[in-house]
Amino acid sequence: SGSNALYLKDLELDGEVKPFLPAFDARYSVLGNDGPLFYIYTDNDAPNGRVVKIDARETDAEKWVSVVPESKQTIESISLVGGQLFVHRLRFARSQVTVFGLDGKELRKVDLPGLGSVYGFNGRRSDTETFFAYSSFTSPSTIYRYDITSGEVSVFRQPKVDFKPDNYFTRQVSYASKDGTRVTMFISHRRGLILNGKNPVMLYGYGGFNNSMTPYFSVSNLVWMEMGGVLAVPNLRGGGEYGEAWHEAGMLENKQNVFDDFIAAAESLVYNKYSNPKRIAIAGGSNGGLLVGACLNQRPELFAAAIPSVGVMDMLRYHRFTIGRFWISEYGSAEDPKMFPTLYAYSPYHNIRNIAYPAVMVTTGDHDDRVVPAHSFKYAARLQQAQKGPAPILIRVETRGGHGAGTPTSKRIDAAADQWTFLARNLRMRVRFRG
Repeated sequence: SGSNALYLKDLELDGEVKPFLPAFDARYSVLGNDGPLFYIYTDNDAPNGRVVKIDARETDAEKWVSVVPESKQTIESISLVGGQLFVHRLRFARSQVTVFGLDGKELRKVDLPGLGSVYGFNGRRSDTETFFAYSSFTSPSTIYRYDITSGEVSVFRQPKVDFKPDNYFTRQVSYASKDGTRVTMFISHRRGLILNGKNPVMLYGYGGFNNSMTPYFSVSNLVWMEMGGVLAVPNLRGGGEYGEAWHEAGMLENKQNVFDDFIAAAESLVYNKYSNPKRIAIAGGSNGGLLVGACLNQRPELFAAAIPSVGVMDMLRYHRFTIGRFWISEYGSAEDPKMFPTLYAYSPYHNIRNIAYPAVMVTTGDHDDRVVPAHSFKYAARLQQAQKGPAPILIRVETRGGHGAGTPTSKRIDAAADQWTFLARNLRMRVRFRG
């Protein structure tokens, strides 16, 4: 994929080498072919993606035949297996897979277990079955078999996790952000939760780089719910849940929208009696660490605790270190006079005030070569200096870790134990584990 032309030869074209797809500023992927007839995914003239049929002997884009037209939902992935097209889209930030014939006729929607995320549906043109993985906030990743002829879905492999999925529940809600934009949010917890405004909540967010926060399974989050906590994950602008326009609404000069969405999520949890400001913690990593730091400065009274992890905290100098320059397309640069005021207005490090902050545990890894730990070091130091309240300001440095990827299981367990202990103490939780 890319903007370069694609060339093919020896397709009954007398050995001639000719441009098959002209160069254009769009993505494309060859799914399969019947001789010179090719089925191709592209977002050319279709930001949310579509499938077209192209005759390799005729390269005029105006003569492409649309097989699966663009829809309101962005195509996440697509494959051609068993003579059928499996189109995976996000609908309200959760997976939906629709099966089409090569003539573009919709055959069926794959029967998924619930509000979750999938990947897979790979195979050959001649296959009669394919496989996919499904997971959710309350379901560990399970491999399912899909019968291409009947459309029947059955469990193929399921991990053994010592918990009862039926004891937990996920719902999806929506709320209004500051400018009236509707934002969706997943809320997960043990069944039987009482909406009395007293439940401990961890509000987790990201909101950037076109990254979609879809349902995912985490043993650590399961422990949090078993402790009596509520897990809330909003689909903030800046992500990719609702297409490129949603992403663009949370980048560059629009970045404040992301923080407004996150703050409004917390306010909606209070309004709907899930919790109150003394029992809400916020967390996020990398770009999500930036999110936590910015919101902590803007609305410190709304939260009781915060865990900004490996965050981008200095928005005026981030581009000067390691790969930070590659984020300029998302954030902008302080060297641009037009972007400097925007970046300075929300930069977590530069907006710390001498006030009473809630409890904060900054986390980083001293081998982080993506977001250099200096971001977290100086942010934590300045926050400790500015703190006028009694809540602790801590920093946890993993001395044998980096940005997160590749961290050993033992280190992940240690980090989760410290995180939940910190929140249990500062949200004043009485933890009683149940089977």
